[in-house]
Amino acid sequence: MENNIFHLQYAMDTFYFLVCGALVMWMAAGFAMLEAGLVRSKNTTEILTKNVALFAISCIMYMVCGYALMYGGEIFLSGMGEVDTAAVLSDFAGREDGFEGGSIYSGASDFFFQVVFVATAMSIVSGAVAERMKLWAFLAFAVVMTGVIYPMEGNWTWGGGSVFGMYTLGDLGFSDFAGSGIVHMAGAAAALAGVLLLGARKGKYGANGAINAIPGANLPLATLGTFILWMGWFGFNGGSVLKLGDIANAHSVAMVFLNTNAAAAGGAVAALITARILFGKADLTMLLNGALAGLVAITAEPSTPTALQATLFGAIGGVLVVFSIITLDKLKIDDPVGAISVHGTCGLLGLLLVPVTNDGSTFSGQIIGALTIFAWVFVTSLVVWGVLKAVMGIRVSEEEEYEGVDIAECGMEAYPEFNKG
Repeated sequence: MENNIFHLQYAMDTFYFLVCGALVMWMAAGFAMLEAGLVRSKNTTEILTKNVALFAISCIMYMVCGYALMYGGEIFLSGMGEVDTAAVLSDFAGREDGFEGGSIYSGASDFFFQVVFVATAMSIVSGAVAERMKLWAFLAFAVVMTGVIYPMEGNWTWGGGSVFGMYTLGDLGFSDFAGSGIVHMAGAAAALAGVLLLGARKGKYGANGAINAIPGANLPLATLGTFILWMGWFGFNGGSVLKLGDIANAHSVAMVFLNTNAAAAGGAVAALITARILFGKADLTMLLNGALAGLVAITAEPSTPTALQATLFGAIGGVLVVFSIITLDKLKIDDPVGAISVHGTCGLLGLLLVPVTNDGSTFSGQIIGALTIFAWVFVTSLVVWGVLKAVMGIRVSEEEEYEGVDIAECGMEAYPEFNKG
């Protein structure tokens, strides 16, 4: 009878992991649609190509070396064969706290759940460097980011490793439940390094500090992308509970879903109101980014706040993202989709909010953790982008940018009939 319970538990937790991983994978579609909607029509095919290619590269690189770097042990290719049923049952039967004390699931399901997080971090970079970066330079960076840069900081955080043998973030009181810093701020740091070396799009900034709006081509598509991301985030945060099949963890999963949704709602409404006050209009792009900002802010700790606290945390993120986007524009840091503000600024916010409801974390630990993640990812990314710039160049020519990178990089247009006649 006890063995039957273990078998059922293993099946439930593995299946839950896989379903949540599939939801996170669906976020790749969300990023693709959001970015395709917020760039100009002449750059749509290239942004879609980047999003599909980066997902594939992430999966390959994390399998080849990233997973081993992040969690130690052998390269994934050499393991994860047939499961030793007897060993699994023996391990959990020998626990003093019984089955309630730990997660039990297939190692292959863990890899699948982790690899879609890697792709999410890389997707953040895609939108920030849109409309002027060479496709193959971006893909070359994706190889290093997903194979080395992200797994190393992941090892120091979720992997429990020490930072260059000097200190362990967990011992300092650092906590990041589902990756506000580990995934989102890391992606934003890599994006910021690329944008600084890449420069702004032609015509974005004029004389005397003028900031020229460059509207996206398809706001319905951007809205669809936001809803897809909102949905996928339930897997992103919910799956990070790591376990479903007992009372305590089932309740935790339900609270995580509830708080994730509440934070997104709070962020959307707060950003919409903030934009109305500042601009006198209901800005759809700010509304979309506000929802995403709320989601990023709650990702660091969605299990301990009340629903009201989660809504307020999301609202803070929604207000912050509007001012962050405005500030980056004043600094002439050109981010076509607002990715650095959504995932970077609000990722930091999420980390700093954790100690408000989680007694196991400390503000000092969160700050040190945030600095460690940002410094590592930003500096290493800056080096990689710099090497790519010197070796192959990272920016298309002015003529190619004017005509659109769809033709220059992909040889086809997303909406060819619109340009006929």
